[in-house]
Amino acid sequence: MTEGIHPVAPHHLPIYIPRPDGSDPLFTVVVISIVILCLLAGVLYFKLHSLPEHMGERANSTQLQLISILAILALFTHNNAFWVLALLIAAVRLPDYLTPLQAIAKSLEKIAANKPEVVISDSTAAAASDSVTGAPTAARVVENITEPVKAEKEPP
Repeated sequence: MTEGIHPVAPHHLPIYIPRPDGSDPLFTVVVISIVILCLLAGVLYFKLHSLPEHMGERANSTQLQLISILAILALFTHNNAFWVLALLIAAVRLPDYLTPLQAIAKSLEKIAANKPEVVISDSTAAAASDSVTGAPTAARVVENITEPVKAEKEPP
């Protein structure tokens, strides 16, 4: 038998037809491209997933911790509401309430350190108390507190 090509058969076969040795170049190209596309999709997913954390890096540490927790919850639970909430928290700059309160506390400590201590004797406290209830009245306490302070400042 002669090994010639049939006269009706094409002399050049397209690339998607497997060769007689069993190699399939189209299958090889498709498999490699699908693996590369899956890796790129994974990288894109994780970059997109970490977007709230990158946006929240300029925020304070408490806000960044909250954003990180929500992003991790969204990653493991596949719940998009956590990711959207983390993105909203990262986009909005929360006001810093702690710094002004700390400044107020430090100022009050300085004021308290500069005031002299007032010593009230037992007779002063008894004179300042109300006759019916025995509780001190505000006017009498103020009068009795200021009098011993003046007495201490005057020389004997």
